[in-house]
Amino acid sequence: MSTPAPGLLASVTDLHEMELARAGGADIVDLKQPAFGALGAWSTDALAAAFMLWNAWGEQLGEAGRPALSATIGDQPMVPALIRAAAERVARTGVPLVKIGLSASQHTNECIEALAPLASRTRLIGVLFADEAPDFTVLAALGRAGFAGVMIDTADKKAGSLTEHLDPLTLGQFVAEARRHGLITGLAGSLRLEDIPTLVGVGADYLGFRGALCEGGRTGTLDPVRLGQVHARLREPSDH
Repeated sequence: MSTPAPGLLASVTDLHEMELARAGGADIVDLKQPAFGALGAWSTDALAAAFMLWNAWGEQLGEAGRPALSATIGDQPMVPALIRAAAERVARTGVPLVKIGLSASQHTNECIEALAPLASRTRLIGVLFADEAPDFTVLAALGRAGFAGVMIDTADKKAGSLTEHLDPLTLGQFVAEARRHGLITGLAGSLRLEDIPTLVGVGADYLGFRGALCEGGRTGTLDPVRLGQVHARLREPSDH
């Protein structure tokens, strides 16, 4: 049985890279500053400019012709008030998908509950970290709070890729459990071209890339040729 190809999430650092990602077929253009950490955030002014560009795409290409737009809130401590304030800051710029890192902490559930009011009016994506022994019981809490989706990423980019921390069986369980709670799913974390065939079989909705798309690693510059290679590999038929 053939598994549907996952969408391509491409993380970008500026408006020029946004345009390259759109032209290269990204399904989600993800606004992130890798130099500032795993989920480094764009400034408010830059987010507002990105939202204007994304709106212009909608006028040129129509809703169906443009990719989705997401942005990270930055690497935040697991303090409910701080997480909520950071998420509100990004949501106010109009960016429709807001990504929130949920580090392993005894306060994670409180942070999720604090975000429930925002989740009722903005699509929130929780991000768990494969290198922090993620607790999949939080998926139920994300579903209850009204989150739109959940991703697994890696926090320490020097500690290896997603597939070095979690095997395909565990990732498949994550996807199945997330779906049970009504969440769209994504996998990311220093993914390489050769990780794609294995991860396509896991069945997540999206695979996220940065380093594999760049000349000079994740803090380098987006390379349209590399983006094209990832896009093509994702579209290759696979049987599982």
